[in-house]
Amino acid sequence: MKFAAIIEYIQNPAKVDEIRPIHRQYQSDLKEAGKLVVWGPFVDGSGALIVFESNSKEEVESMLRHDPFAQHGVFVSWVVRPWNVVNANRNLLPG
Repeated sequence: MKFAAIIEYIQNPAKVDEIRPIHRQYQSDLKEAGKLVVWGPFVDGSGALIVFESNSKEEVESMLRHDPFAQHGVFVSWVVRPWNVVNANRNLLPG
């Protein structure tokens, strides 16, 4: 099942940039484990959208809590909702 997480970041670009490399490694590990569908920050730097593959909302919450961005105070808050994918235009997604 897919879960969409809408995340709000602190407004401290220097701290976000400092933690980003270990956050991206964590994301790579989740991708390899088949837990990430699509993800990326909002253009204005206010946060991010991450779509997870998971059996439960609790597992998604745990993955978010273990993210280096959460552990280092970059994530201010998040909302997780189950998401039903109806269709996708794969040509518009990054490779």
